[in-house]
Amino acid sequence: MSNLILGIESSCDETAAAVVRGGREVLSSIIASQIAEHAPFGGVVPEIAGRSHVRAILPTIERALEEAKVDLSEIDAIAVTTRPGLIGSLLVGLSAAKGLAYSRGLPLVAVDHIEAHAYAAVMEANDDAYPNLTLVASGGHTALYEVRSPIDLTRVAETRDDSAGEAFDKVAHLLGLPYPGGPSISRLAQSGDPKKIAFPRYRAKHGGTDFSFSGLKTAVLYYLRGQDALAKTPAPDAIPNRADVAASFQAAAVDALVAPSLEYATRRGLGTIAVVGGVASNLRLRESMQLRAAEVGIRCLFPSPIYCTDNAAMIAGLGWHLVRAGRAADLALDASAR
Repeated sequence: MSNLILGIESSCDETAAAVVRGGREVLSSIIASQIAEHAPFGGVVPEIAGRSHVRAILPTIERALEEAKVDLSEIDAIAVTTRPGLIGSLLVGLSAAKGLAYSRGLPLVAVDHIEAHAYAAVMEANDDAYPNLTLVASGGHTALYEVRSPIDLTRVAETRDDSAGEAFDKVAHLLGLPYPGGPSISRLAQSGDPKKIAFPRYRAKHGGTDFSFSGLKTAVLYYLRGQDALAKTPAPDAIPNRADVAASFQAAAVDALVAPSLEYATRRGLGTIAVVGGVASNLRLRESMQLRAAEVGIRCLFPSPIYCTDNAAMIAGLGWHLVRAGRAADLALDASAR
């Protein structure tokens, strides 16, 4: 049975490689961030991301092997993200993985990026924590999954429009805060009043659980510039209560994530909620989910912050389970943006 897995992740704007033993023991996890390259544009530019991956992919893999103190000859299988993500970025990581797998005669395993995020919290837990309800909240995705095992997931709810992370980025831009928006808003919100402005919380009708963040984002926009559709958003230094706006927006976004998640878990009798993805680093989300979950007897799992954002440790960890299940791919494997 394969034990040492090399994971490769390049779905968006992080070039990452990791070596994981037995699906849980992280021997190395290297991440080459592109934040500085995309910050001037306020978001990820696909062409820039793809070119950056080309430059970084092999050095990142080499660093992961060095830090793990293993040679490529000791690796038992290679796990690589193949979906979803930016297609140009995905193909860089997939091409590197195929080349290594072919040259070394190693099993190649295709990993779904979202399923890997769902595994990230359990990977660090002391037990298997199944079944559970997993909330994936990131820059590209917001969805709920019923999870019965690392490789048995069913999506039960998703966002109807923007993801939570995208809403944080867009509101941060309106407030003149640097990219990425999540950490910027969180820092500013610490000095604001989360009850100052009554921004809306989306709730699905007829007992549904789907999410929506476009209305919240629009409410912030109109709060800042008034109801005149032709008016311009004021300059950041002309917004006297920026911290209150940030805090009130953050509170509304968190409530919109926590309430439906807890309602669904309670209705289905699921005793564990895992919260994963970049937004899972948000302190208010962590505190609110833990507090409200404890009130109804549900425990919460969060990955360490380093495993909330895109990383290859979760790819290698889930890859181990896929190898055990006999789900290796051939060299005709392709990437998919969706």
